[in-house]
Amino acid sequence: QVLLVESGGGLVQAGGSLRLSCAASGVASSTYHMGWFRQGPGKEREFVGGISRYGVTTIDADSVKGRFTISRDNAKNTVYLQMNNLKPEDTAVYYCAAHDRWSAIRTPAYWGQGTQVTVSS
Repeated sequence: QVLLVESGGGLVQAGGSLRLSCAASGVASSTYHMGWFRQGPGKEREFVGGISRYGVTTIDADSVKGRFTISRDNAKNTVYLQMNNLKPEDTAVYYCAAHDRWSAIRTPAYWGQGTQVTVSS
């Protein structure tokens, strides 16, 4: 099976940056389209953005456009979420996810365990 493990979360002051990583095992990450989701306290899980197996990216959350970028390194079986100019409202558990159909990336088949990002004001 596909195992996804996120890392890189933590506590950061507003305006700071973090880079989240998602390491895939069980299958090469290049086989899958990857997505990032987040769930803030008391909120529904939302799709942040995704990256196709070929490196095409999409950012759905208007609130993070221009601040978050997604990339992947297939040689390392890893995808990244670079988060800049973080705001308190970015506080959430961030999840990595995967699907082998790009059209279904917003309803992924595989999920990581999540990593906490906390942004202080």
